[in-house]
Amino acid sequence: MEGIVLDLSRRDKRRLLKTVRKCKDARLKTRYQIVLNVAEGRSAGDIAAVLGVAASTVRRVVSRYVEAGEAGLVDRREENGPCKLSEEYLSRLYEIVADSAENYGWRRPTWTRELLAITMERETGIRVHVGTMSRALKAIGARRGRPKPTVACPWSEPAKRRKLQQIRRLIAKLPSGEVAVYEDEVDIHLNPKIGLDWMVCGQQKQVRTPGNNVKRYVAGALNGRTGELIWVEGERKNSLLFLQLLWKLITHYRDAKVIHVILDNYSIHSTRQVEISLQTEAGRRIRLHFLPPYCPDHNKIERTWEDLHANVTRNHTRPTIPQLMAEVRHYLRNRNEHKLHAMAS
Repeated sequence: MEGIVLDLSRRDKRRLLKTVRKCKDARLKTRYQIVLNVAEGRSAGDIAAVLGVAASTVRRVVSRYVEAGEAGLVDRREENGPCKLSEEYLSRLYEIVADSAENYGWRRPTWTRELLAITMERETGIRVHVGTMSRALKAIGARRGRPKPTVACPWSEPAKRRKLQQIRRLIAKLPSGEVAVYEDEVDIHLNPKIGLDWMVCGQQKQVRTPGNNVKRYVAGALNGRTGELIWVEGERKNSLLFLQLLWKLITHYRDAKVIHVILDNYSIHSTRQVEISLQTEAGRRIRLHFLPPYCPDHNKIERTWEDLHANVTRNHTRPTIPQLMAEVRHYLRNRNEHKLHAMAS
């Protein structure tokens, strides 16, 4: 090695090799391997490439060994005292990251590592470097992501809970000969939704948009037991689209005595037109169960629409709405085939 030569006896080499085999500390083991490789006459560059460290690390380790022997290979951070990233520290950090920065006196709603380090020093008295805060965030599984916009349900918590429990009991104790589905509509835009994608360094992918947006709408009903999706398409999102789906459900589940439809409070679901249609002989097989307002997380079909956007509409390159809708149909048909195949196997 350039500038430093280690002349180890056979006895010293055997002892170091024996220590390496027994060593369970990965970092300490690497330092022993550096010393042994230097003693064999290998260069710093070669050792760094094989062990996955920097050449400067190789030189520093050898200098510490020459200066203090094996004692110099021990991690000197042990002298720093107890680890700052204790379970208590990480637990408090988890609580703070889950909250808004505004609730801790900052005039901004989002966190930065610098703000977290300052806030945690206030809360715990422990001061850490920004780089250490990065390790702490990784340790608690924190990530940078897009928040989900939500609207608070206007109902009281007990009333909301009672309604949701009623729907859960319906699903759990569904009599034979009855079917329960989750219903909702989704907008299909010709102008693509822009979303995250993998890109190579130095490249930013481009998604060409048609400019003039065109919309189509899909109304769907997800079977809570089988996962099968029944859907219809339309150029307008209105009561006629909703009724078209209900009639398709009646036809598809022709042997079902009752078809329970769990849905949100969108206005097209409760018009006079819908009310009259459900008073017919066929319509009386349909029972509507409205979820509490602004509770999309309790409508299982929402996840299906998220998957549809992820697999078809996000960053899409289809130039016309007929081509885009063909992709939508292809995805939904394949999805049903996979669900039904999984049920059969």
